[in-house]
Amino acid sequence: MKGNPTATSDHGVQSLARGLKLLQLLSDAADGTSISELADKAGLAPATTHRLLRTLVACGFVRQLSTRAYALGPELVRLGESAGRMLGSWARPMLAKLVEATDETANFALLDGDQVVYVAQVPSKHSMRMFTEVGRRVMPHCTGVGKAILSQLPEAEVLSVLSRTGMPAQTPRTKTDPAELLDELREVRRCGYAVDNGEQEIGVRCVAVPVPWSPARAAISVSGPALRLQAADTERVAGIMMGLAAEIAAGFDKKEVAATADAAAVPS
Repeated sequence: MKGNPTATSDHGVQSLARGLKLLQLLSDAADGTSISELADKAGLAPATTHRLLRTLVACGFVRQLSTRAYALGPELVRLGESAGRMLGSWARPMLAKLVEATDETANFALLDGDQVVYVAQVPSKHSMRMFTEVGRRVMPHCTGVGKAILSQLPEAEVLSVLSRTGMPAQTPRTKTDPAELLDELREVRRCGYAVDNGEQEIGVRCVAVPVPWSPARAAISVSGPALRLQAADTERVAGIMMGLAAEIAAGFDKKEVAATADAAAVPS
């Protein structure tokens, strides 16, 4: 759609949607991206892309490298830290319900680029419990939350993520074959939950479910020592989490989430 880049539609301001799309594309480019590459991926004219980047650079959301490529800027770090704190504060009361119901540590995690980041946690009351530092980033192929999130992506996108991250073995139980992982993700979609059975850390079991209608790809999980959180407990714990995930999802405005996704896809 040609015309004034600030023209509005039912989904908001077109130029804002285009700028946000550029930020999303830059988040996938660790070494920066040229204007021509960005323009091609965003479906925009190079001149339009250049104007948007100049504004984003001036605001600190994008920076230009010595190679003249563009990358995410420092202002996004501050925003991301603030968003993480706010989201963690919002999630903790719901995670506390999960701890009360399962007696194990509960986590809330988001997909950030090609990694999963833990943004909130409520620990179990047991003296021996699992502890994952809030802010920690993990690879998605070997964690319950990662597999729950990947199960919500198209398989081509999953393979694209794996091609960038690789599938290193964290333990002898880690899956390192993309085809094998895709088979598992199909099962996750069928049953509604994912399991990490010592794939990230030996002796630890984790059950995770995706959070539907979240503005960002998200999952909640329960983790504990494998001797206490046994395979026989999986379906019971997963059922509790699915109920909580539905409760969390009810807090999202589905129309607003859909409108945001549509606005980001506004063509040139």
